[in-house]
This record gives sequence, structure tokens and C-alpha cells, in this order.
Amino acid sequence: METLNINPTQKTPTIVLDPKQGIIEIKGRSHPENSAEFYRPVMNWLNDYSVRPSEKTTVNVQLELFNTSSSKCILDMFKKLESMHKSNYKVEVNWFYEDDDEDGLDAGENYKYMVGVPFNLIAI
Repeated sequence: METLNINPTQKTPTIVLDPKQGIIEIKGRSHPENSAEFYRPVMNWLNDYSVRPSEKTTVNVQLELFNTSSSKCILDMFKKLESMHKSNYKVEVNWFYEDDDEDGLDAGENYKYMVGVPFNLIAI
């Protein structure tokens, strides 16, 4: 399985999905015109990865801004990770937010309560 790298634009985040290290990173802004289309390769990769994931998968999310449709796509990703976790694979999410960003903290807290994976809220 190959690493998936998506370069950032003004409206889309950097995404790195590394199966060998079990690292998933999303960083930047996420407000594409069509979130479902933008995140489709990510979900396809996750579907393939979930068949034979690394012993531990670490997810690092640092979004400074994201729209509602991106939020739904991110939740879908977390739900896929939750199913891996329920299958006894180690999954951990690190949700980074600016120390003074209450919306970022609230979003992280909401995801934390919606999905059953170890979820760390980290102020930066």
C-alpha cells in the first residue's frame, strides 16, 4: 500500500497518509468547493488501509478552519478509525487547536464524544 500525499491549496489541507508508519496527518484549512470529492481519495485509502492497518495508527489533525461539509467528511474518517479500534487495532487521535481558539476546542470535544477512540485535545 502506498503513501497518499495531498498538497495544500488556499482551500484544502495538507494530507499525508503513511501506511508503513501508521501516521495520518491533516493540517491547514479545509473548505473545498466539494468536500465529498476532495476527501474521496482519503476515504478510499482508509478503506484499503483498514483491511491490514499498522499495529498502531496515530492521527494528527491541526485544522485552523473547516466548513460544515468538511466536518462531515472528517467525522466519516473518524468513524472508520473507530471501526478499526473496535477490531482491536490501536488508534489514537491528536486534535491540535490554537490555545485561544474556542471553536477549535469545541470541535475537538464534539468529535471526542462522537467517536469511540482515544482522543487527545492538544493546545498549541
